[in-house]
Amino acid sequence: MTPTGDLAGRRVLVIGGAGYVGSVLVERLLDAGARVHVLDQLIYDNGFALHHLLDRDLDRGGVTFTRGDLRDERVVAAAAAGTDDVVLLASLVGDPICAKYPELARTVNADGAKRIVDALDRLGVRRFVFTSTCSNYGIHTSDALATETSALNPQSLYARTKIEVEEHLLAAAPSLDASATVLRIATAYGMSARMRFDLTVSQFTRELAAGGELLVYDADTWRPYTHVRDIAKAVMTVLAAGEEQVRGEVFNVGDNTQQFTKRMIVDEVAKHLTSAKVSYRDGDTDPRNYRVAFDKIAEQLGFRVDNTVQAYVGALVAAVQGGVFADAAGNPRYGNTEVRHLG
Repeated sequence: MTPTGDLAGRRVLVIGGAGYVGSVLVERLLDAGARVHVLDQLIYDNGFALHHLLDRDLDRGGVTFTRGDLRDERVVAAAAAGTDDVVLLASLVGDPICAKYPELARTVNADGAKRIVDALDRLGVRRFVFTSTCSNYGIHTSDALATETSALNPQSLYARTKIEVEEHLLAAAPSLDASATVLRIATAYGMSARMRFDLTVSQFTRELAAGGELLVYDADTWRPYTHVRDIAKAVMTVLAAGEEQVRGEVFNVGDNTQQFTKRMIVDEVAKHLTSAKVSYRDGDTDPRNYRVAFDKIAEQLGFRVDNTVQAYVGALVAAVQGGVFADAAGNPRYGNTEVRHLG
């Protein structure tokens, strides 16, 4: 299944559309002929991620933008006016940022998101996609891959807030007029207009390609990984699917072959370098270790990823060594490290 074409003329509100995934999704929606409205608080001063899109496709609506807080019901209602679909990407994304701002994480990730779910029918939208995380599986030591029905074992506030919204949405889904879907997304990687170097694949690759010394904790713990373009593709696949295929459903987003230990990622990066300075240490404060099954989204929606970690790390090594990200070291622009504009 390809989403392109099925979304032509659709009006889509992307909450968090200036983010790492959001800026990629907005561009792909435009490519598919959709009209896009973005609601984003720009909490990381990340408005630059939309600069190249704001004058695109003006003859058919292009992109419009509202700067605002998803916790404000009036702001959300105004942004959603006239839209067919809502995609909720925005949250404090990741364990470190949630640990740093725990109360804010609760009010944004959990309370604000649940209020949006409760307002869906008042907003009059047809489809709602909530982006959750495979981190919800936390520690999954079974030889069998974690499926959508496996027990959840969250190890962080971030995952707990996502599970809270999932449970709220799935309880409400049967009675909603809107068709609501949960996507549990593997750890993201890939280049984006709002680039991040605080995520494992890109962090390891940039640091080693720049000649730094990398310290890796718990090198043999597993995670699944998914490119930002494939995350966008998964969202669009859900929006284009038949309602009976996605209403009230949970889908893991990724690919069974794209699961790696941290040591495996280092080894992959090292293939593109003449030398790599790496040391390993056990005892990290992050105990997560899980491998995930992605069969359901493949079988039920025909979804397949188009990108691999193996291809990406070579491209990023070349970009780093070519000076594309010369300002990345210690620059908060390249990560979710400090909230700038959310009270």
